[in-house]
Amino acid sequence: MKATIDISLYPLHSQYKDEIIYFVQQLKKQKTLKVAVNGMSTQIFGDYDDLMSIMQQEMKQLLMKTRAVFVLKITSDEMTMESLPEVLK
Repeated sequence: MKATIDISLYPLHSQYKDEIIYFVQQLKKQKTLKVAVNGMSTQIFGDYDDLMSIMQQEMKQLLMKTRAVFVLKITSDEMTMESLPEVLK
């Protein structure tokens, strides 16, 4: 099943930008994902099982080295800009 995860990451320290950039770079290394970044969140698209496995691994790595909060929204299907109805583009 295809899925989308919308991720907001909030590191709980003053060097938060470095942690966010590193986390997104780790996601972009994954060959099975499509990654879209904007000013508010990051979206990843792909197979549900792959997404969940990668998120489990990457979130654990980050949480083991720093305090942070993740907010995730998960939906079935790939909710990319290309898949939106024309009236919403």
